[in-house]
Amino acid sequence: MTTQNTKYIFVTGGVASSLGKGIISASLGKLLLARGYSVAIQKLDPYINIDPGTLNPYEHGECYVTEDGTETDLDLGHYERFTNVLTSQNNNVTTGQIYQSVINKERRGDYLGKTVQVIPHITDEIKRSIKLLGKRYHYDVVITEIGGTVGDIESLPYIEAVRQLKWELGPHNSVVVHLTLVPYLSASGESKTKPTQHSVKGLLENGVQPDVLVLRTEHRLNVDIRKKVAQFCNVELGSVVESHDVDTIYEVPLMMKEEELDLTILNKLELAFKEDPKLMRWNKFVKKLKNPKKEIQVGLIGKYVELPDSYKSIQESFIHAGAENQCKVNVVTIHSEDINENNVKSKLKDLDGVLIAPGFGQRGIDGKIQAARYVRENNIPFLGICLGMQCAVIEYARNVLGYDGADSTEFNRRTPYPVIDLMEEQKNITEKGGTMRLGSYPCNIKADTRVYDVYKNQHIRERHRHRYEFNNLYLEDFEKAGMVASGCNPDTDLVEIIELPKHRWFVGVQFHPEYKSTVLSPHPLFVAFVKEMCSSGSHSQE
Repeated sequence: MTTQNTKYIFVTGGVASSLGKGIISASLGKLLLARGYSVAIQKLDPYINIDPGTLNPYEHGECYVTEDGTETDLDLGHYERFTNVLTSQNNNVTTGQIYQSVINKERRGDYLGKTVQVIPHITDEIKRSIKLLGKRYHYDVVITEIGGTVGDIESLPYIEAVRQLKWELGPHNSVVVHLTLVPYLSASGESKTKPTQHSVKGLLENGVQPDVLVLRTEHRLNVDIRKKVAQFCNVELGSVVESHDVDTIYEVPLMMKEEELDLTILNKLELAFKEDPKLMRWNKFVKKLKNPKKEIQVGLIGKYVELPDSYKSIQESFIHAGAENQCKVNVVTIHSEDINENNVKSKLKDLDGVLIAPGFGQRGIDGKIQAARYVRENNIPFLGICLGMQCAVIEYARNVLGYDGADSTEFNRRTPYPVIDLMEEQKNITEKGGTMRLGSYPCNIKADTRVYDVYKNQHIRERHRHRYEFNNLYLEDFEKAGMVASGCNPDTDLVEIIELPKHRWFVGVQFHPEYKSTVLSPHPLFVAFVKEMCSSGSHSQE
């Protein structure tokens, strides 16, 4: 057994999915960063897809994109929003990636003719991926969240890899944090610990003893319940942490600080306490978030609104911008398939603004185009993201330029006016996974435009995820008719931003600003959009 400079924290979950492992991991990372340690967080996803890039949002929520263009699990968005630390392809590992790497090695003959098995070859590859982050960037602490729930067949190789790593790393170099549910039975008025006991038993059957238990609960837990959990799960009483329901996920780091989760972890890893985390800016953010002075209604028009996680980063960006403006932003989700020419007014007339969300495919496009026309003609604040911008361009071409049948070649290859067209470098691509224009690209902003006033900068970088673009063959016609290309890529002339100067607030962006909004750095586009909506039509909370 050997010790290493980097310490490792493994976060597992039991009893039920969606308990908030990602939020606990991000909160712990935030606290350790506030104490002066360098921290990285990674997510191990047990699905066999190489990445979530080809997954329908209904399957797994939104696909988050990092600066380097990696399509990842949405939990990486939480990591960045909480810690302000950029993630990359090294921060998200899937079973598909693990098996692909092992199979590629087998094909090359790296295993010297041996039989390739889950143990040791798959588990060795998992361990290599976990340790790679700490070795490459020399972090003090690496937090590894293991997706799924203890007892899932697909999670077993990851649990086994954790068991082996704990032994290899040696004492005080790793900690297992297990998040479980303590349900409350209203009929008997009791909180039940048995599910937690069985979850820990499942871990023990796989050779892993949790060091810290985080108990998700609707009701506060008394000391007797904590003692019972500690006794039957073989952990110290001080290592049983309560995570009760709160109004916003951004209160969780403050709650974990009160529970001294960071101190418990540092003790077990034999790390110095360093400075006490002040979290003054975080506290200020939460205070503003919970005490708004105004309230607005913004319509989020999309194709996957039944699952809130489909637009997670957009939802969180509105929270960040709302707190910045001391305004409560009520996001009203509207399915684009439910919008038509006859009901668009009734759907949108009571909203203070409208955001048309990104997406792919023909379904629901007509509703988005109808919405874009209504907000343009009625001077309602508008933000279009990716496909949302493209729908605004199509609508403008049809109803202002008079280009009957104008469309995107994504929806109609024979359109007489392909105002949105497939990017040149995409035309010979047949595979779907990881082949779009992905990641951070530069954009130059024209002076004396609305977005220049927003960014206060002529040169910006934003993250992309798309195949189709504004067709520059029609750019002159659009600008003569009043739609300005206020931001363009300096290398390709790709139109990145459009706006209508004569409109109250009408901006469309080809990129995804929501990927870069964090608690301490709200995205300026969302801040400005919310500010405009608050300037009129808002309701005082005082």
